Amino acid sequence: MTGFARETGSHGPWRFAWEIRSVNGRGLEVKFKLPAGFEALAEPLRRAVTGKLQRGSIFAALSAAREMQAGAPLVNEAVLDALVGAAARAALRHGLPPPEIAPLLALRGVAGGEETGESEEARESTASAFTAAFGVALEAVAHARGEEGARLEAVLTAHLATIERLTDAADTCPARQPPAVRERLAKQVRELLDASGSFDPDRLHQEAVLIASRADVREEIDRLRAHVGAARELLARGGAIGRRLDFLAQEFSREANTLTAKANDVALSRIGLELKSVVEQWREQVQNVE
Repeated sequence: MTGFARETGSHGPWRFAWEIRSVNGRGLEVKFKLPAGFEALAEPLRRAVTGKLQRGSIFAALSAAREMQAGAPLVNEAVLDALVGAAARAALRHGLPPPEIAPLLALRGVAGGEETGESEEARESTASAFTAAFGVALEAVAHARGEEGARLEAVLTAHLATIERLTDAADTCPARQPPAVRERLAKQVRELLDASGSFDPDRLHQEAVLIASRADVREEIDRLRAHVGAARELLARGGAIGRRLDFLAQEFSREANTLTAKANDVALSRIGLELKSVVEQWREQVQNVE
C-alpha cells in the first residue's frame, strides 16, 4: 500500500526533517537513510515500523543540520593537532610546502561535524527527538494507507460481486443442464457408432458417463462460492488481511482455470474466460492490501 509523510522539527541546535514513503510489496521491507553518527537509530526504528505495518516497501530518510553558534566554533582540537602533525611530517619527507589549515578543517569530524562539540547526553536527547518525530511521520503513513485501504475495499467488493455473478451464470448455463448434456453425449455416441460398427455400445455408454463426470464443474462452482464467502468475511473483519486475500486470489485463479478447461460448450467457455479476467483483476488489487 502506498503512503507518504513528512515531519519537520527542531531540537536544540538541530533542524531536521523525516520523509517516509511506502509502496506496494508482498512482504515488509524497511530501508533507512540516516545522518552520520545516528546510524544506531535504524534498528529501534525498524522495530517501530514492524509493530505498525505488515506489508510494503518502506523508505525513511532523515535530513538533519546543526546550527553553529557564533563565536563558539566546534573544533575537535585533538584530531586537528594530529592531522597537522601528520601532514607536516609528510610534507617534510617529500619536500613539499607546509600544509594549509583550511583543508584540514573541512575534513569530517574536525570542525562543524555532527561528531564534534556535543556531549553523550545531548546526543541521546537529540536521538530521542528524532525518534519521536519519526513516530509521528509513521503514524501519518499508516493513516494514509488506511484511507487507501478503505477505497480498495469498495473495489474488491465490486470484483467479488462480479465473480459471484459469473459463478451463478456458469451454474445456470444451459449447456450444463441434464437434457443438454444427454443430448450432446448421445450425439457423440451416434457419430462414433455410425463411423464404425465395431464399437461395443455398453462400453461406449460407460465411457460417455465417465467423460460427462470429468466435464462436470459442480465442484469448481461450489468452491468458487465458498471462496467468495471467505473473502467477504475477511473484508468485513478488516485489519492486516492482505496475505489471506492473496491466498484466496490463488484459489480463485485455480478454480476459474479448471472450470474453463472443463467447459465443453462455447457459452460456458466464455463465462470461464471472463471469470479468469476478473479474478486476475482481483489478484492485482489484493497486492495493494496490507
